[in-house]
Amino acid sequence: MNYTLHQLQIFLKIVQTQSVTKASEELHLTQPAVSIQLKNFQDQFDIPLTEVVGRKIYITDFGREIAEAAESIINQVHAINFKTLAHKGQLTGRLKLSVVSTGKYVMPYFLAGFMKQHTGIELKMDVTNKNKVLQSLENNEVDFALVSILPTTLNIEKLDLLQNKLYLVGNSQIPVKKGIKTKDIFDTYPIIFREKGSGTRQTMEQFIEKQQVSIVKKMELTSNEAVKQALMAGLGLSIMPLIGIKNELHNQELQIIPIKGLPITTTWSLIWLKGKKHPPVSMAFLEALKKEKNNIVKDKFNWYEQY
Repeated sequence: MNYTLHQLQIFLKIVQTQSVTKASEELHLTQPAVSIQLKNFQDQFDIPLTEVVGRKIYITDFGREIAEAAESIINQVHAINFKTLAHKGQLTGRLKLSVVSTGKYVMPYFLAGFMKQHTGIELKMDVTNKNKVLQSLENNEVDFALVSILPTTLNIEKLDLLQNKLYLVGNSQIPVKKGIKTKDIFDTYPIIFREKGSGTRQTMEQFIEKQQVSIVKKMELTSNEAVKQALMAGLGLSIMPLIGIKNELHNQELQIIPIKGLPITTTWSLIWLKGKKHPPVSMAFLEALKKEKNNIVKDKFNWYEQY
């Protein structure tokens, strides 16, 4: 046996994702590179680790046993690294976050200074829709979650970070008459929604219901980036968080369409389970945020004030 730590990491990720393609995306490697490492790893065993049926990969029972052993080895390596850094007096460990899709435009700015100060910390940040974020928090799989709509079914504590503003947005070339009624806008233009489970979609549906308008033409896309590209292509209008369209507004690729009832204002909040016993790393991060969040908002999000 002459397998490497890198091969163990790749195989474990393939087992976790049930896909070579998804594993390559999460590991930031090319698919051919992952396939080659998987083959080199499997060739060292007389018993198959995986089976390919059609175009889908399946993990054998033996493969799952190897994956469990691989995870244990990888955890031990992390422990050795952490102990080495701790011996040098550095703060070490993992910081695990789950962030709603649009939060990718927010959370990095609240992480950057802390991560630069504590180089021994390993960051794991999952960016997904609101339902999956809350599920990972409820299952205690993460230390913190970033949301713009607070959950009503979980007992949580929170730290408010930044105001979230949502506007009706469209291509800058779409002619919108000044003073046009909300109903006429929604009757005239296709409306683009995020997928079910998205916090932005929930907010959008609540606004539409409150305005008592009906949607004549409707599209559904599964990411904010996909919605943004569709808007720039002129496919329709959507209600979007301001935080994700800064550059497009500046470059005049998108425009904010003023209508009654907008902007909708919520708050970006870092949340955690009430009573959670934070390890040293997450406790240090929380304390740093409490101390620095106002400076971060002032320094990185001052452009917000013009809207």
